[in-house]
Amino acid sequence: MNMKIEPFSHFEGEAISDPALETQELAIEARGLVKRFDGFTAVEGVDIAVPKGSIYGILGPNGAGKTTTLRMLLGIIDPDSGYRRVLGSERPTQVARRIGYLPEERGLYPAMKAAEAIAFLASLRGMPLKEGRRKGREMLEIHGLGYAADRQIRQLSKGMAQQVQLLGTLVHEPDLVVLDEPFSGLDALNQGKLERMIRGLAERGTTVIFSTHIIAHAERLCDRIAIIAGGKVPFAGRVDEARDRLRPQVRLETRTRDGAWRAALPADARSEGAFWHFTLPETGTEPLLRALIEGDAGILSLSIERPGLHDAFVAIAGEAAAHALAETKEPTSDARGRR
Repeated sequence: MNMKIEPFSHFEGEAISDPALETQELAIEARGLVKRFDGFTAVEGVDIAVPKGSIYGILGPNGAGKTTTLRMLLGIIDPDSGYRRVLGSERPTQVARRIGYLPEERGLYPAMKAAEAIAFLASLRGMPLKEGRRKGREMLEIHGLGYAADRQIRQLSKGMAQQVQLLGTLVHEPDLVVLDEPFSGLDALNQGKLERMIRGLAERGTTVIFSTHIIAHAERLCDRIAIIAGGKVPFAGRVDEARDRLRPQVRLETRTRDGAWRAALPADARSEGAFWHFTLPETGTEPLLRALIEGDAGILSLSIERPGLHDAFVAIAGEAAAHALAETKEPTSDARGRR
């Protein structure tokens, strides 16, 4: 082991310098995490702060360093340098029984029955096997899978098997749940079920951190996110803060197509059919509206739209990272790269 642990105060980073975090109890805090493999830097100076009871997303394309970051936080691998504290401990393995982890590489014994698989995973977190069997059947019933309790994993669909493994991740009622690309391989129906389950965990006070390459999941679910690209985190904070880095967009429809009022439109205004699109001016809409009215433009409609997380991702991480995110394919069981 060659790990350099630095004092927490030695690192500066946007992830933890947020004043709003100073009054919140953190489930995870990390500064300056670095990990190299055979001379390749997979993660370079990652800063993350996850408030207790929140839903936190790590958003980025495959190869960005998401899985490596999660594994360092869990103590599965050690960083080459940096600082981490998980559930109050600087040695994550010492609090492993308070953590539920769903790895990206799904894996259950094919011949094991669903209820037994959950009980087995519970036993790895210190729960007696008898209690794990009882809880396993109970959870399967609650989530509409009671009929599959005595079916072998090989007899289940891919989505059902993934749900069984997820229930095994939660059976011991962990304080922290870590999910690596949890939506991969799930159809729209099961993705919705998983989203509701994640929200339910947070409502009960459980901290949830998950990695994803799908912006929509992060935008719908997360209180905070870390955008990761090329092993670095150019942004970590509230989703709203990421979106607020871009000014709102205006969509204007006018009756007339030309006139002196056009001089009042911002320089980035572009025409698409009957509509004009442009960034909301720093001065707001009042001077523009006055010019449109005085110039008899004939305002038919005017809407102001806040930028989405996708636009914020492009602005923060760059076009190349956004393209890689869009091109990310669902991993297969026999072909997985370093993530």
